Amino acid sequence: MTSTADQSRRDFLAAGAGLVASAACLRGAPTRKNKMTFGFTTYLWGRDWDIPTLIKNCTELKAYGVELRMEYKSAHGVELEIEPTRRAEVKKRFADSPIKLLGLATSERLDWIDPEKLKQAIEKAKRYVQLSHDVGGHGIRVFPNDFHKEVPQEQTITQVARSLNELGEFAAGYGQLIRIENHGTAGRLATLKQVFDSVTEKNVGVKLNCDAKDAADGAFEANFNLVKNHLEDTLHFHDLKAPGFPYQLQTSLLMDCGWPGCWLAEMDGKPADPMAELKEQRRLWDGLIAASLARA
Repeated sequence: MTSTADQSRRDFLAAGAGLVASAACLRGAPTRKNKMTFGFTTYLWGRDWDIPTLIKNCTELKAYGVELRMEYKSAHGVELEIEPTRRAEVKKRFADSPIKLLGLATSERLDWIDPEKLKQAIEKAKRYVQLSHDVGGHGIRVFPNDFHKEVPQEQTITQVARSLNELGEFAAGYGQLIRIENHGTAGRLATLKQVFDSVTEKNVGVKLNCDAKDAADGAFEANFNLVKNHLEDTLHFHDLKAPGFPYQLQTSLLMDCGWPGCWLAEMDGKPADPMAELKEQRRLWDGLIAASLARA
């Protein structure tokens, strides 16, 4: 008879795409090829789609990886309060579709000055780990998030790393990844490199957020190289038509290190026709991939 612990270990191995992604960047890719896929996260766009609509629209977009945004009371209805039967239903809907549920994007922060608020954030994140497991996801997103003038930066860096180790150890038992997003003043790539100097749990990785602050003064490649060996299996991108972030360079860097992850569209604003705009984003993303493949 299979034990719960054995099943969790198998689930953890199955969810280890982020570890594979980091290992690929560490080795470098001997032959240039694209292993990346296009996906979607239900931030502002998609929050009004229930799960059948989300699956239908993402299938049409060929966005085969999806991340669900938490704490927005979205139409998809996946929240901490849902019962086991609803969790099983969500899992089955995705399992019976071509769309892979990559996990949950929480807004839990690890920068709290108040120890009690930090404890509450970590405990809530653990509940999201369980929810992600139950609905068939493979991990959760958390934020670093900011430095505070009342606290030395080194203290915040140490606190974030310690919190990630606690979450990572917990999540491993559920076959889940912890994705720390490149977000906030404590989420710059150079800072996350310092954080990961003290992260020991192997199921914790950096979620790129395509932030122009990391590309200031032409420094994106250097900043990318600081964390490329810690990348997990997803990233967030924003409007590919907007200036300010070197999307083509990022595409080439990820391709050259063999990153096999999913680019998740995280879109702002209220377009008249979200599907038309998402199709345009897909077209532009395909262009990025083609240009990186065609380099001399």
